[in-house]
Amino acid sequence: MLVPLTRKTFETLIPLVATGGQYAYFWGKPRDVLKRVLISVVGIFAIVLIRVLLFGVIPDGILLFVGLAIGLYWIWGPILWASLRNIEYRRYGYAGFWQGRITDIFLTEELIGTEENVNNRGELVVVENRERCLNLEVGDETGFTARLQVPLKRYHRAIDLGDVAEMLVLSNRGDLGRIAQTTDIYIPDHNLWVSDYPYLQQDAFIDVSRRLSTQFPEAVNPVENPTETEPIRLKRTPKSANSQGSALTRSRADESPDRRRRSTPAVESDYQPTSSQKRRSRRSTNNDW
Repeated sequence: MLVPLTRKTFETLIPLVATGGQYAYFWGKPRDVLKRVLISVVGIFAIVLIRVLLFGVIPDGILLFVGLAIGLYWIWGPILWASLRNIEYRRYGYAGFWQGRITDIFLTEELIGTEENVNNRGELVVVENRERCLNLEVGDETGFTARLQVPLKRYHRAIDLGDVAEMLVLSNRGDLGRIAQTTDIYIPDHNLWVSDYPYLQQDAFIDVSRRLSTQFPEAVNPVENPTETEPIRLKRTPKSANSQGSALTRSRADESPDRRRRSTPAVESDYQPTSSQKRRSRRSTNNDW
């Protein structure tokens, strides 16, 4: 199910200013905080040096304001970076509420960094830092699929194949014929979120989900047809001899049999497992967890 949302609802789900979860994400680890503190200290020394070299040229009030802003960067820095990421997603013109099911689950180990150490014999050793990741694939009966990879958490054990999955999809086309980005995945069966970065206002998204589960209220986008309340549904078209992959087409329940069909590729994330990583689908056991 794909239901277009109004711009107002879209901007409520992805706010302009950073949320608490987004601030916590960019607050980072102690080393990230230390890095911001060092930037603030260097910035303050730079302001003092400018005042000494350009005494009387720049008003002290301006230097004081800039100095305070730089000195407090270690606090407001996460708000800036989270807001910039929100702006990146809000630049899309249209959004839709998508609901489907989990079609595949598998685990991988991803390289997140390397360290160079010296062993007892004085030899340089490169240590690889790897992280176990959950790979979640969602789709619906129309053939639409999307994949999300996140660091593995203990609460992910509750997720199972066939669970209902919901998310926000973004597009630059009013008919949502081509999906450009997707966001966090919400699993209402277990009331949990699967995401690397919390794009959505979670309470607002859950409220939209509950309202749309009973009927299609004012959240349906009335731009193309103010009286239309049927959700957009994507249907797979037959592959032609020259096609390179599957295509999706848009149709509506109330359209005639000779309706026009539009095709768009399925959404996939950037993750592609390497040849050494064997795809393991957890279809009937939790042993991999």
